[in-house]
Amino acid sequence: MPVLGDFPYAFLVTLAVTLGLFFGSFLNVVIHRVPRDESVVFPGSRCPGCGKPIAAWDNLPVVSWLFLRGRARCCKTPISARYPLIEALGGGAGWAVLETRVLALSPESAWTVALGTFALYLALVLGLIAAAFIDLEHMILPDAITLGGAALGLATAVWRDDVTLGGAAIGSAIGFLLVWVPFDLLYRLVRGHPGMGLGDAKLMLLAGAWFGWPGAVFALLAGSVQGTVATVAVYVARGRIDEPEAVTREREEMLAELDAAEGDEKERLRAELEQDPIFNPPEEGLGRARVPFGPFLVLAIVEYALFGAWLREAFGTWFVV
Repeated sequence: MPVLGDFPYAFLVTLAVTLGLFFGSFLNVVIHRVPRDESVVFPGSRCPGCGKPIAAWDNLPVVSWLFLRGRARCCKTPISARYPLIEALGGGAGWAVLETRVLALSPESAWTVALGTFALYLALVLGLIAAAFIDLEHMILPDAITLGGAALGLATAVWRDDVTLGGAAIGSAIGFLLVWVPFDLLYRLVRGHPGMGLGDAKLMLLAGAWFGWPGAVFALLAGSVQGTVATVAVYVARGRIDEPEAVTREREEMLAELDAAEGDEKERLRAELEQDPIFNPPEEGLGRARVPFGPFLVLAIVEYALFGAWLREAFGTWFVV
């Protein structure tokens, strides 16, 4: 049976980047359709302007967007630069997983082990990228990604060297509680509504399931620091923090639904909607700005996924579970 060391480095890089690019293209479908409760399988990719199916040769990652100069061939509708960006991130993720995870294996490792390692960690990173972009646009973190990713982490803990099965179970519980207790339970008691959505707690559950409690703690601390720096930088540059347009539209839909209700139904619906963190408009000021925290948690989890071995080596037994 061929082993990892039998394959030339150039071949491995080409394969990893190519797979990352094509799965990155699929991420665009996930990011667009999952928040809208649409199937990610059917129908196939269509033009956002006229709805015409997109030919396979016009759907090549990055290349097609550049060749068509950012416009659909059929009706010349502008195609957001986000699409090639996510595809490029997919390619970069493939390369990063190869370098930090696959090539860290022994050259004598069976090719099936190398491929399984690549597939597993690429799925994690790509899923996290999708979660980050969905949260940036809609301020939601889909359960299919957070809980699905956590389940995958727990199911593969015995096979991976990041954490033991017991460490994964404990880490997932600690990760969830680190967000749920202060930002949902206690905040709700003080303010009458949650300070953060449960999606962030579920994302922390995923971090703990994959990397134990040290990974969860790292994600929360590093995510908080990076999120604070980014938020302050945006506020200084623009003088304000705007919430995503999709969130504003969703609130308008909530209010329209509330206005249409009557009597007891209206009061019941109001009580239900007031539990949603986005129901009330954001208040003025940097400290009260509504900023999606998920992307910064995602960044920290990806950092730990790629550089966790270095962190454990650098900081010793504190990172061992």
